[in-house]
Amino acid sequence: MKPLDGIRVLDLSRVLAGPWCTQLLADLGAEVIKIERPGAGDDTRHWGPPWHSHGDEKVAAYFLAANRGKKSAAIDFSQPEGAALVRKMAAASDVVVENFKVGGLAKFGLDASTLRAANPRLVYASITGFGQDGPYADRAGYDYIIQGMGGLMSITGLPDGEPGGGPMRVGVAVVDLFTGLYASNAVLAAFNQRHVTGEGATIDLSLFDTQLAMLANQATNALISGKDPPRQGNTHPNIVPYQPFEAADQPIIIAVGNDRQFARLADLVGAPEWANDARFASNADRVANRNILVPLIAERIASKPAAEWLDRLEAAGIPAGPINRISQALGDPQAEHRKTVRHFGSGALGEIPTVGSPLRFNGQRADADLPPPALGEHTDQVLTEFGLGAAEIERLRSAGVIA
Repeated sequence: MKPLDGIRVLDLSRVLAGPWCTQLLADLGAEVIKIERPGAGDDTRHWGPPWHSHGDEKVAAYFLAANRGKKSAAIDFSQPEGAALVRKMAAASDVVVENFKVGGLAKFGLDASTLRAANPRLVYASITGFGQDGPYADRAGYDYIIQGMGGLMSITGLPDGEPGGGPMRVGVAVVDLFTGLYASNAVLAAFNQRHVTGEGATIDLSLFDTQLAMLANQATNALISGKDPPRQGNTHPNIVPYQPFEAADQPIIIAVGNDRQFARLADLVGAPEWANDARFASNADRVANRNILVPLIAERIASKPAAEWLDRLEAAGIPAGPINRISQALGDPQAEHRKTVRHFGSGALGEIPTVGSPLRFNGQRADADLPPPALGEHTDQVLTEFGLGAAEIERLRSAGVIA
């Protein structure tokens, strides 16, 4: 049994933030029914290359990353019969997740107030760029824009004046991903509340709010100091040494988190006197004097190859690691032991490699059983589950309401 067995999720979302939320709920055991536009489906099905091809089916890798564990039902809810069908499904579901613009679903009767009036136990999660209210509420929200507006790019990248310096986005759509995780947390909290009150909830999540929240210590740094944190490249604003160093053959990351670790590092590189040097004795001292200390460490690390340093640092209990390419990370012995990469061998899209869920419950991985779906792969199955007969399904297909 999985934690969310028996929970039904109606997924009206597309692209990444919403699908990331519902994929996690699917990993935890929920039945997730993904409603997609006939003929087109989720936008990310077409965000390639790279492509996964199987027979006549071709789908972008982007879509596969966020949609395992779901049943795809191709229903056109811009048509009255399609909207009525989705409302019927929502009345028998526990959760609806959507990421349309504010008010975008009201004209179809698929907004929170309409669906929760018919099903008071429904947990309805709306994900938008800027939230349900405020001066930007009507704006569309895209991860890249939010990374810029929300301050993340101002602290990501090399400092001005260095080659390649300037603001830089994070290498994945991190605001979308964080918002999806916050959304799944909110849905689970609403379930717990529902056990007490019997009522569902309407959840309002925005990418912009999430971006500001995930600034974490950097936001507090700005609030406390009254100064905007600068871009520091691969260094840390609050901890030293906490950055890459060039070994004789390749860079490694050394992340010293406290004074005891620093003393061990100083001893390891042959400079035990650093631990008692007033310039370096505490982390605050090291931050103030990073321009003196970092070159001293760099000189020592450059004298030996990375593998030797990593072995010695590990033995000394000093956090350190290599800078892997993605293929190296996915093939790392730890990743292989944890079976991080999954290969789905069934379904309309054939064999698909994906990165599985990181969650473990009682020693068992919480991972969805279904592979990412082909567009409309489960339409007939889903509609049968909701009580439609074969003749009615065929009529709706002939009318272009479903595919």
